[in-house]
Amino acid sequence: MTKLVLIRHGVTEWNKKKIVQGHTDVPLDSSGQQQVSNWILPQKLNNFRWISSPLGRATETANILSGFNPETDNRLIEMDWGQWEGCILNDLREELGDLMAAWEAKGLDFRAPDGESPREVQKRLKDLFSDIFEQKEDTIAVCHKGVIRAAYAMAVGWDMKSKPNDKILDNCLHIFEVEFGGALSIVKMNVSM
Repeated sequence: MTKLVLIRHGVTEWNKKKIVQGHTDVPLDSSGQQQVSNWILPQKLNNFRWISSPLGRATETANILSGFNPETDNRLIEMDWGQWEGCILNDLREELGDLMAAWEAKGLDFRAPDGESPREVQKRLKDLFSDIFEQKEDTIAVCHKGVIRAAYAMAVGWDMKSKPNDKILDNCLHIFEVEFGGALSIVKMNVSM
């Protein structure tokens, strides 16, 4: 059985202001660096392979946690929010009203203008997870909330049209088992660090 541990990056200034980041390369702020420095990983993860999204907030988080610069994989990059990157999601909901509600009701097929859908994120993740299965090497991946949500949806068959059965918390480990073809099953969500 090959384990996959997903960790969301530490906090950024945009996170605090609830600004949509997507592919925008926003670094950790000083409180995010301190936050990650305070996380303690279980010793049973000491021999896991480390990979990271190429975005600075993820690579810096991975570097602080692992003590080295892990390899990056573009398939772990956050969902592309297209024209909405740099916007505040609640402002968009207020501005677009029923139109935004209709878009969000598409669940896995929701897509910001010129952006990417969660289903498209799942497609690239499935390819990555298949590679991890074939390598048979337990892996820690530092990534983004959208990536973790997409992986969770794959594992439980969630269509993202309603609230998930499990709240996906930040500052936690999310542990999965990787199966043949890149399928996932949940081992344990929301493990405190």
